[in-house]
Amino acid sequence: MKTLFIKDILKEDFLGKEVSIKGWVYRMRDMKDKVFFVIRDSSGIIQAVVKKESVDQKTWEDATKFQIEGSLEVKGILRKDERAPGGYEIEVKEIKVYDYGKPFPLKGDEDVDTIQKYRHLWIRTRWFTDVLKIKHSLIVHLRDWFIKDGWYEVTPAILVGNAAENTTELFEVKYFEDKAYLSQSAQLYLEALIFALEKVYSLTPSFRAELSRTKRHLHEYWHFEIEAAWYHVEDIIKVMEESLKYSIEKTIEERKSEFEELKSITGRDISELKQFVEKPWKVITYKDAIKKLQDLGVNIKYGDDFGSDEERLLTEQFDVPVFVTHYPREVKAFYMYEVGDGTVKNFDLLAPEGYGEIIGGSEREWRYDILHKKIEEWGLDKFKVKVGNEEISAYEWYEDLRRYGSVPHSGMGLGIERFLRWICKLDHIRDTQPFPRLRGSWLYP
Repeated sequence: MKTLFIKDILKEDFLGKEVSIKGWVYRMRDMKDKVFFVIRDSSGIIQAVVKKESVDQKTWEDATKFQIEGSLEVKGILRKDERAPGGYEIEVKEIKVYDYGKPFPLKGDEDVDTIQKYRHLWIRTRWFTDVLKIKHSLIVHLRDWFIKDGWYEVTPAILVGNAAENTTELFEVKYFEDKAYLSQSAQLYLEALIFALEKVYSLTPSFRAELSRTKRHLHEYWHFEIEAAWYHVEDIIKVMEESLKYSIEKTIEERKSEFEELKSITGRDISELKQFVEKPWKVITYKDAIKKLQDLGVNIKYGDDFGSDEERLLTEQFDVPVFVTHYPREVKAFYMYEVGDGTVKNFDLLAPEGYGEIIGGSEREWRYDILHKKIEEWGLDKFKVKVGNEEISAYEWYEDLRRYGSVPHSGMGLGIERFLRWICKLDHIRDTQPFPRLRGSWLYP
């Protein structure tokens, strides 16, 4: 008999028929003459009942030995039972034991340190399984939008010789006899690739060694980045609104049951997400955002960057995501296109409900003379690398992109975990990854 996933048998077609499933004991009750199991697999849960009078002695003894998270295969007849979770129950005839299990170290009310110690076991939690499935769907549908729109997925380097933004935020590693860094962004490589493919995207891990330890900072996260020749910042804003709405809408359709289960944990209601898809997103300038915050009594002036508190307060003024554009050049990266009024052609996308920045994007500085001056201004020209026997600027290759056939181009970077945190209405970003990397003792396991 073919072993099926639990979700496959929760159908009228299987009622009264023998079915077989494999999984783990999620809950159990021993009622002397009956043992009730709630069995889970990756697709869901189902109740199974072992009746002492209906099975042989060995099967009954096996049933009474299981602990939570013991692993097994059961065969039996599928019945309807409204009292059971999901409305179905298996009347068990046979049990195949893989592992009876031992007393499980997690009961459901552990503190953060205990969860981290047993994170490899905690990730079996049903609500976290829902988060992982939603994350999977968001990524799949995001990719799907870009593929349909004619973009190429590429695979940029992770070990790099120079920084995309701030060299003080790089994790340094030894690369044979030389020094290298873990990438904080694929952007510079994507810029090189647009001259061959024009519209490219990548999904890669990024690493940031900044000292922040907040509810929205990870030191290793997944970065969805795009770059496109001939695109201006307005074009990238349009692309991101359309692609994220598509990803959210399709994920809602695909993960209704996961969202429903998650609702009791985080309070996320699908109707809230639907309004983000249906309504147009807001675009305001940095200057207007500063004015709005000042009107709300915030002690902030033009030229200050937004912190998490300012972003939270700003997003609470809107019921949809908001693109904040045209920041002062002093608070943004060297590669952003300067307008001439002291601002750059950039945007941050702030998620509503206080979640803040999930995307940073800009039109890139494609004029060689201006880029070269900014590299000198930022002191980046002091970073050298050896190529053969020659020592050259670490940004020489990046400047070459402007020397040979430069064109206007734009791009952005989306933090997948920040996106997911907002979509699932999670309190802390650590709950967006199975094994988050945070400051402190967060390298075990």
